Parts: sequence; structure tokens; C-alpha cells
Amino acid sequence: MIKWAGWLITLFAAAHTLLALTLEKAALHAGTWFSGGLWGEDLAAMSPAGSAYWLSLYSFGPPLVVVGLIVLWLDRRGVTPPTFIAWTLGAWTLVGAVVLVTTPWPILLLANILLLAGTRRHTHPVPEPSSASGRSDRRDGIPTPEGEPR
Repeated sequence: MIKWAGWLITLFAAAHTLLALTLEKAALHAGTWFSGGLWGEDLAAMSPAGSAYWLSLYSFGPPLVVVGLIVLWLDRRGVTPPTFIAWTLGAWTLVGAVVLVTTPWPILLLANILLLAGTRRHTHPVPEPSSASGRSDRRDGIPTPEGEPR
């Protein structure tokens, strides 16, 4: 489940960025971007080059690719991703769903559900208490050092 979630997040974000650059032709404004044409940009009256920049390179796409790759990296190493990733991404997805109903937000919602379910399914083994004597008379299983009252 975690692997599927990581792939969905990564592919969704990469597709958004690449489609914005190609299908929406945002890449045609690259000359303006890299020549300082956006330095004095007024966000309230955004130019086509500024709009294309915010839709593609400075959108949620590139950082979300990183989040997806981190989820995959953790999963490959047997580390369960923290649940705050799924909860935060899920809340953000739901806000996006309310604001922009006709976007492909259900893909991210599915990834969030898979990630949350995957993190819930992973159980972490409780480490065995260890001490020099190996004795444990306490109710919580933590060994008591020699000479300390029990």
C-alpha cells in the first residue's frame, strides 16, 4: 500500500509539472523566467509568463515529487512513513477538491488513503528489555539495575 501511494504521489506530481510545461506550453516562457523578467512581477496582476511559472516550475508538482520519492525511499528501507505525511497531504487534497472540483484530486485522495492505511498496518515490534543481569521485576518490563530498590 505504501509503495502504491508513493508511486501515485510521484507520478501525479510529475505529470502535473510536465503537462504544464508541454501541453499548457508554459515552457515557452522560460526565456522570461531566466532573464529576470519576473523580478518585478505583481502577483495581483500576473503576466502570462508569471502565471506559467506558478503553474509549472513553482507549483506543487516538484516538491510533491520529492514527497513521493521520500515515501518510496522509506518503504524500500522498511521504514514506515510518518502518518503526518498522509494526514497533511489528505487535508491539502480536500481543500483542493473544494476549491477546484474538476481537477484530478481523487488520484491524490486515493494515494492518501493508501498511505494512511499502509502506515496503520505496519506494526513495530516492541524491543525486548536488556540488561547485564537480564532480570526484570517491574511491571513495565524495564530491567532494574543492580542495587536499586524494586
